[in-house]
Amino acid sequence: MGGWVYIMANRRDGTLYVGVASELPRRAFQHREGLIDGFTKRYGLKKLVYYEQHEDIRNAIQREKTIKHWPRAWKVRLIHRMNPEWEDLYGTLT
Repeated sequence: MGGWVYIMANRRDGTLYVGVASELPRRAFQHREGLIDGFTKRYGLKKLVYYEQHEDIRNAIQREKTIKHWPRAWKVRLIHRMNPEWEDLYGTLT
């Protein structure tokens, strides 16, 4: 089973949340609609600004843990490489 690592934000250069999911479209929708209690709901993190797909969920989980321990500047650079305008990428999911 595959998995996704993703980053949600409330605005450009705003608060970030790094997560992992087996079904990214469903999980991103839950964040967007505020259906998940916790950090993302509390801080209004509704924009999917980065994601990467992994063939094995275990690799996705390890990558999420690695990114969570990175300095903020590294996470911002990661986002800028994929999404320099910090657009909401939810619409690009198929």
